[in-house]
Amino acid sequence: MAKGEEVSNKQVLLREHVHGALKETHMVYSTSTTHLEVPQGSKAILVKNIYLACDPYARSLMTYIQPGMAIPGYGVAKVLDSDYPDFKEGDFVWGVTTWEEYSLIKEPESMFKIHNTDVPLSYYTGILGMPGLTAYVGFFELCSPKKGDYVFVSSASGGVGQIVGQFAKLMGCYVVGSAGSDDKVELLKNKFGFDEAFNYKKEQDLDAALKRYFPNGIDIYFENVGGKMLDAVLLNMSLHGHIATCGMISQYNLEQPEGVHNLMNLITKRIRMEGFVVSDYYHLYPKFVDFTLQYIKEGKVVYVEDITEGIESGPSALIRLFAGHVVGKPVIRVSHE
Repeated sequence: MAKGEEVSNKQVLLREHVHGALKETHMVYSTSTTHLEVPQGSKAILVKNIYLACDPYARSLMTYIQPGMAIPGYGVAKVLDSDYPDFKEGDFVWGVTTWEEYSLIKEPESMFKIHNTDVPLSYYTGILGMPGLTAYVGFFELCSPKKGDYVFVSSASGGVGQIVGQFAKLMGCYVVGSAGSDDKVELLKNKFGFDEAFNYKKEQDLDAALKRYFPNGIDIYFENVGGKMLDAVLLNMSLHGHIATCGMISQYNLEQPEGVHNLMNLITKRIRMEGFVVSDYYHLYPKFVDFTLQYIKEGKVVYVEDITEGIESGPSALIRLFAGHVVGKPVIRVSHE
């Protein structure tokens, strides 16, 4: 394709603001046209999206963008044209883009150039992208892990949870994960090396379940879901335990979020519970990549993706994520490299 050429651009747009549960009808698949050229002096880049991530936080973004806009989200892309000095035509990048074939990135300083292409590019939507850095920051920076710690990870088979559990095993921790199906439980134990795992949907009493797996308490909890799981965890934390809070997926589709109970345990058990946004830690990305790539190449850390083909599959993939029907990190392949 020639620079300046007008091309068709497939998109997924927000049809209307979301209140309550997300539905496919809140999104619409559409086609527009775009010119393959960046305006001079704009400091922008034009990219062709290759992979788009299905992340739970996309639901919260739909509260802020205007109907008719392409849905934002993390992705991997190839630079087609650039007016930004750090990127040139042909570079592969990852960062926040939009759900469409071609995107004009007006703030490319938030994008990362991909230097290591000897691993699948899709990994930069997951283990080597935002979810991986989230796992790294939350576990190592916020939780101060040490060998022998007892670690619990909720939503453990998801894009972040599966990495946290493996990082914890590398540290010599005892690791238990929760997931929403028996297949995911087996994946946690047999693929990712968790010591134990359980299907939370089969547990009538989460407090009792956690006492079964952590009779002496939980030293580190990596929080992904909130709600009743958090309530139960607070009852089972150890003295001076750490909770890293990166998401609360159980609350995103509720019109009225649930309250949190058992907060007195934060005081009596001297628990440190800290929420974080991964973009505050982008300066750690080079250190994180060096650390994680080594273990990927040695086969000591593995990653499972659920890849669907075509941008038009984006809305259904996002709904499947919230319904718990996805195993691993959900990714949309928009185009081939």
